[in-house]
This record gives sequence, C-alpha cells and structure tokens, in this order.
Amino acid sequence: MTTRTKATFPPPIPEARRWLDGVTFPPGRPLINLSQAAPVDPPPPQMRAAMARAIETPQTHLYGPVLGNDSLRAALAENWARHYGGTVQPGQIAITAGCNQAFAATIAALTTEGDEVILPVPWYFNHKMWLDMSGVTAVPLHTGPDLIPDAAAAETLITDRTRAIALVSPNNPGGVEYPPQTLRAFFDLARKYGLRLILDETYRDFHSQSGAPHDLLAVTDWDQTLIQLYSFSKSYRLTGHRAGAIIADPALLHEMEKFQDTVAICAPQMGQMAAEWGLRNLDQWVAEQRDEILARRRAIAEHFPALQAKGWKLLGLGAYFAYIEHPFADTAAQIAPKLVREAGVLLLPGSMFFPKGDPSGDRHFRVAFANTDAAGIADFTARLAALDWPLAAPKGAA
Repeated sequence: MTTRTKATFPPPIPEARRWLDGVTFPPGRPLINLSQAAPVDPPPPQMRAAMARAIETPQTHLYGPVLGNDSLRAALAENWARHYGGTVQPGQIAITAGCNQAFAATIAALTTEGDEVILPVPWYFNHKMWLDMSGVTAVPLHTGPDLIPDAAAAETLITDRTRAIALVSPNNPGGVEYPPQTLRAFFDLARKYGLRLILDETYRDFHSQSGAPHDLLAVTDWDQTLIQLYSFSKSYRLTGHRAGAIIADPALLHEMEKFQDTVAICAPQMGQMAAEWGLRNLDQWVAEQRDEILARRRAIAEHFPALQAKGWKLLGLGAYFAYIEHPFADTAAQIAPKLVREAGVLLLPGSMFFPKGDPSGDRHFRVAFANTDAAGIADFTARLAALDWPLAAPKGAA
C-alpha cells in the first residue's frame, strides 16, 4: 500500500540542506544560503519584551478559541480594512498555526478526494504537497516569461471537479507582484464559475507599491469568492511561533474550525499575543523592514548585469525572491549541489517548483535574498559570474 505521504515528494528545503553534508567553507568564503525565505533574526527588542511579559500571563499557557483570540481577530480585521480600503469584520478572520496551515484548512473545507485546484507554475511547493496529501489534483497553469498567470488560460482548465484557483502574490517562488487587473480577472473568473479564489498574501507587507495591491475587498459580497491568506512570520519575524490567518466567509470559517480543532485546537498563544502586539505597535518598524527588503531587491537589479553578460536572465524580482535562468548545459537540479561545493552558494532549482517530469524548471533557480544584505548580494552575483562551466547549446541549434 502506498500512503498519501509516500506518494508526496519530500520537502525541498531539508533536501537542499543535505547538500551541505560533508562540505566545508573557507573562513574568507562562507556559505551564502539563499534557499529559504524565512527571517533568521529574532523579533525586535520591544516585541520580545512584550512576549516576556506575556509569559507571566496565565492565558499564554492555555487553549484559546479554535479560530483565534477575539482581540487578535479584531486587530487584524481593523488592519486589513485600513490597508485595503474595504470592509472586514472580526467574524471574517481566523487565526492559524502559520500560513501553511491556513492553506491546509482552506483546502480541507473546500475539497474532497478527486477534486481539482488550479495552481500557476512555478508553484509554491508546500501548496502542491498538501493537495497531494489531500487526494486533490493540482492542475498546473503555466505562466509566460513574465511569470504572470493568465485568467483566460485558466478558464480552459476548469472542469466540473475544479473547486478553487490558488494564487500567491507577491509570488513565491517568482517574486513577481501580480497586477491589480490580473487579480481582478481571476476574481471575476472564479465568481463566474462559482469557484473560490485563494489569494496567499504572505509577502503583502513587502510589496514594492504602497497601499492596497488590489481592490477586491471593495466588491460586494467579496467573501463569497475571495479567500485571503496571511502570515505574521515574515512581517514580525515570528516563524517559530506559528501565526497565520485566513480572511474569508464566516460560514466557510465555521467549516475550517473542524479542521483546526482536530489538528492544532488553536494557534499557539504566544504567537497570537505577539502578532496582536505587533499590529498595534509596530507599523513604523514593519515599514522600515519593507524598506530594507526593497533595498536588497534594488541590489539584485544593480548587480545582475554582471550575470547577464555571462548569459544569465532575471525572470522575476520582488518581495523576498528573485527567479533566474542559468546558461549552463546541465539542469538546475544537477547544478544546485555543485554550486554548494564549487561556489559556496545554496539555491533551490526551478524543478522543485514544477510538476515531476516537467522540464520547464531545468534552467531556473529561486533566489531567496531576504537573509543576506547588499554586500552578500554583490558577492553572490560575483561568484556566479565567475563560473566557467559548459554552456547550453543555443536555442534552435541542432
């Protein structure tokens, strides 16, 4: 018997870390780890102080409401309405143990075995993994060179088993920010067919444009179509405290409550308390973190011409990520461990973001640049530019 987990591919991040086994890096040339989009620094001191105070509060050590603490739901509803210019009520908010669990709860409430969900590719691998483990078919929607999905192309993939379309913007792995008109086109498509549009906005707070990235919450009865997912992990450096959120129809959240109660009962109290404190006190600090990420994004753009001269291409660039094409004869999956050994750089190959057997990602890498700085980015691009490996044959060559 093959179980659901055995039929699902291994998580890519631990797999990539195994490439480091037995490899040593000279003191003057340390590893540049651009594989994972998770902040390594702790929360800011003022938040840690608030968390230290919370540890003495009895509620911190108890179960809370399944859909999240009322005060956090109210704070996020206020924040969400202010940011998007729409109307959001606390009853349209659920708090989860991270954004991955938010996606899992959403899929559990929307689908049954044999159903389908449309995912643009390259896709976020954990979304694909959860669909596989749920017996739900991930229907790949290929994007063009700009990595922006097309709603008209998605419409051709809809069947009587389609239950949702799932988008990530700003995108993981591509980094690109989906234009408002693209998001509206997918919203209108989902509404036309009675589907749900799942919009994962984990990286919302690092969008290059100030203000709302779309106006979907201004649509009447938006919650009958739109499901937004959010993470406090990146904005407040709370990755280890597991705090995420779902913004959706209260009736659908009631169904998700069943999932939550059997998986985690409630999101961790410390993470919830920290998230609420951050929402009420750290707007300026979050804005400063955004400015720093945007500065690193500019550094990628500034230093990439040295790689472009060697045949590399910059396909996508945005919050936390760049998505690049290499010029070499070998596939990205073959090159990735070699990059660790010979260049001291850890990247995820594009093949980790495509269906098994699909060669579309063979020439691509995801660059998670949030945990380096401008000097590290300059070093990274210099190391890649120095590689002298066999090049792929020109397109169209016999």
